[in-house]
Amino acid sequence: MRTRWIAVALVGIGLSAWAQNPQNGDIARVGTINYIEGTAYLQGKLLKQSDVGNAVLKTGQMLTTGDGRAEVLLTPGVFLRTDDNSAIRMVSPRLLQTQVALVQGKVAVEVDEIHPENDLEILVGGVRTQMLNTGYYEFDAAHPQAMVFKGKAAVNLGDDKYNLIKAHHELALTGSMTSKPKDFNPTAAQDDLYHWSTLRSQYLAEANNELAQEYGDMPGFEPGWFWDPYGYDFTYIGMGPLWSPFGFGFFPPWYGGFYGGFYGGGFYGRGGYYGGRGRFGGVGRPGFGGGGVHVGGGMHGGGGGGGAHR
Repeated sequence: MRTRWIAVALVGIGLSAWAQNPQNGDIARVGTINYIEGTAYLQGKLLKQSDVGNAVLKTGQMLTTGDGRAEVLLTPGVFLRTDDNSAIRMVSPRLLQTQVALVQGKVAVEVDEIHPENDLEILVGGVRTQMLNTGYYEFDAAHPQAMVFKGKAAVNLGDDKYNLIKAHHELALTGSMTSKPKDFNPTAAQDDLYHWSTLRSQYLAEANNELAQEYGDMPGFEPGWFWDPYGYDFTYIGMGPLWSPFGFGFFPPWYGGFYGGFYGGGFYGRGGYYGGRGRFGGVGRPGFGGGGVHVGGGMHGGGGGGGAHR
């Protein structure tokens, strides 16, 4: 019996693709809390802004929100966002197989970079959905379903069978799972979680453009999570230009920095998507390394922040 429903291999991936916190020597990893606003709890303990960037959702642990939202780092270039009154449990925080279970409410996943080796899954009611390409995805536990605004996903039906969900399609994750994905209007389907994710993505892209050249001057630069001392959260800096599913640009240090990338046609309105090539297709990119600086806090989108400046 296969232990992993899509096989992965350790090819071209540097496991150092995480940033270090100078406050405590910790290493950012899958499950790091990148932002909170309102009330959010890790294992029942109320999270403070000083926990952001330091607290990690570990295997078996629960992150819940009341009147608030939270953002969690998954693999480099992937952000998971919980809605109000939602709960998630970390199933597997491994770099090659990242699984998060949605227990209550809704989550969104922004995938700005993905590699053939990444097995990135959201579980709803025990049903596993793997995100295959860059894009934007939403999952609902109250009315179990997966929605693909941009990108492509595969729902595991068991017995090595899958149901593919293309962009602008949704699939109910209940019953016999024999139904086919249905199309939806992506503009009409934009909810508060979608708009909040758009705003968060914009702030993260701004941070990337502001910091790319600064961190590019570091010796031995490798792509990964990089700390924004102005916004008190992480952004992602890769080896090549990337675009979020909302059209915001993320650029490497040698792409012109803030003015060359943010205002030079890259930030506003461009959309380009990279994805993993595997059994379900898509365009692959090479592996990644990592580095940077990691401290805690939270500001953009409504929170306050704290932490150390690099």
